[in-house]
Amino acid sequence: MHSLLGLSPSASPKSSPSDLTDTPPYARSVTSTAPSSPRIPPLRQNSGSQTPRVRPHATTLNIPGMTRSRVSPDGRIPKRDVAAKLVIVMVGLPARGKSYITKKLQRYLSWQQHDSRIFNVGNRRRVAAGRTVPVHPKLLPEPGHLDPPVQAAAILLNGLPAPQMETPPEQSEPDLLDLNDSVEKKKDEMDQSAQFFDPKNETAAALREQVAMDTLDELLDYLLIHGGAVGILDATNSTIERRQHIVNRIRQREPKLGVLFIESICHDPNLLEANMRLKLSGPDYRDKDPQKSLDDFKKRVAAYESAYVPLGEYEERHDMQYIQMIDVGRKLVQHRLKGFLSNGISHYLASFNLAPRQIWITRHGQSVDNELGKLGGDSPLTERGHYYGLALHRFITYKRKQWLIEQKSKLAQATFPPLPGDNTPPYPELNRELDDKNFCIWTSMLQRSVETAEYFEADDDYDVKNWEMLNEMNSGQFEGMTYAEIAKNHPDDYQRRARDKLNYIYPGVGGEGYLQVVSRLRDMVREVERIEDHVMIIGHRSVCRVLMAYFMDLSLADITDMDVPLGMLYAIEPKPYGVAFHAYKYNETQGWFDEMPNYKPQKASRGSM
Repeated sequence: MHSLLGLSPSASPKSSPSDLTDTPPYARSVTSTAPSSPRIPPLRQNSGSQTPRVRPHATTLNIPGMTRSRVSPDGRIPKRDVAAKLVIVMVGLPARGKSYITKKLQRYLSWQQHDSRIFNVGNRRRVAAGRTVPVHPKLLPEPGHLDPPVQAAAILLNGLPAPQMETPPEQSEPDLLDLNDSVEKKKDEMDQSAQFFDPKNETAAALREQVAMDTLDELLDYLLIHGGAVGILDATNSTIERRQHIVNRIRQREPKLGVLFIESICHDPNLLEANMRLKLSGPDYRDKDPQKSLDDFKKRVAAYESAYVPLGEYEERHDMQYIQMIDVGRKLVQHRLKGFLSNGISHYLASFNLAPRQIWITRHGQSVDNELGKLGGDSPLTERGHYYGLALHRFITYKRKQWLIEQKSKLAQATFPPLPGDNTPPYPELNRELDDKNFCIWTSMLQRSVETAEYFEADDDYDVKNWEMLNEMNSGQFEGMTYAEIAKNHPDDYQRRARDKLNYIYPGVGGEGYLQVVSRLRDMVREVERIEDHVMIIGHRSVCRVLMAYFMDLSLADITDMDVPLGMLYAIEPKPYGVAFHAYKYNETQGWFDEMPNYKPQKASRGSM
């Protein structure tokens, strides 16, 4: 063959040096006779052009449990990354919902594990003016059943509340001006009626300015010294001069700190009147003559309006980031947002709505693995579990009809504009018929959750959807095991989890921890906040704990031990001041649910399912 091609055997194509598929001789493995050299471990250095480094470090996304670095092993914003921290400066006239926004925002940021705190200038101002008052407000109940404003929930241990820490004077709710024409007045008290807020009142203006700066200094200490991530300055900050003064003060302390202005504007007259009525039960007018209080408050607003300048051209010329929130989320305007916190806050604020609705949370019915005490898995319901689903459908259908009757009764009694003395305003969302409100049933994609909703699925008056993000926490290699088996065969993991359940992650493929569940439920919470319909979530123990932590403003450090047994049903109804909360327990004999008055979350017993 070679001779036919005119080639000698020694010049075959295989050995041709021009064959591009041939491995070059220098790439072949050659046994080295040189002595082995030890690998030199990396040494801390600076390869940049300047030593020491002067360029600030990158400030990218920090999500506890989802990111980690040398300076932030837990994913929180490290103390070094000052530029990632944020000062939120509220802006707006009184009765525009600023405190409502700040409380919801602080609750959300804390739930996301960003250490955050509200610094209220009004509280400090009342202290400076010499007023003190009991903390708990006295609201008149709505007709029927309205609960009083909900304080941050607390976990009970063995049925008893934890010892209460004494409230610092600057955080307490001081008393208010005297609108009852009482003769006696404390000697050191300064008048805080509408005249106190008149820009022409130089003495009061100087006090208000000093109080605002003192509060800001406290906020900056929290961020720069005590490790906080977000500080919220809750005040009117209604003039360009005040806002620039705040920025200058911040830049003097730390030029790299982020500053975000959030302005709340109300154009809707019904919403504004409702907010004003709610103010009559606040710390400045509590237990005072309602007619005089309402008149005085409107004069206060007018005093602020005389000097008020909304966010806009000035801030844009000076490259300041801001968000304008109009009518509590109906419209959002934003400018020059920088950083992951500012953008995340914008997304959250866009989900706000004041529509009256109910949010229900429960675990699935009893499953086969529940009977066996096993973790995770995808087992079906037992017969008892199916009966739970039937009782749940009956009870929710009854409560849905009852809620509709109560809401229509409230609307029939509502007056717009409100009458003086009305301090429990109805929702101003009157442009939608209550009968048109849908009821969503959301389950996970696991059998036991889906099967619990089978009676809702068969009812055309409910909208059922399965969500993967609602699945139970993945136990990794421990899926299908009992706690006793884990304690016996994996004692180190068992003890590590017992010491720090919040940060523990189950080993093995797909293993999760509570912080991972928080991260995947972030979009779920925003969707619950956004929709105006009723919703019931049929979840699992870890999912229900994390959701309850958000809505009840519980710390995640406590919620990991919260008792959420099978058969408990929780109802959360958003209100202008917070939430109304009710708990119900499954009565298996009656096939119904019994309300548990004054229910408080308790710690679960070890090893409970």
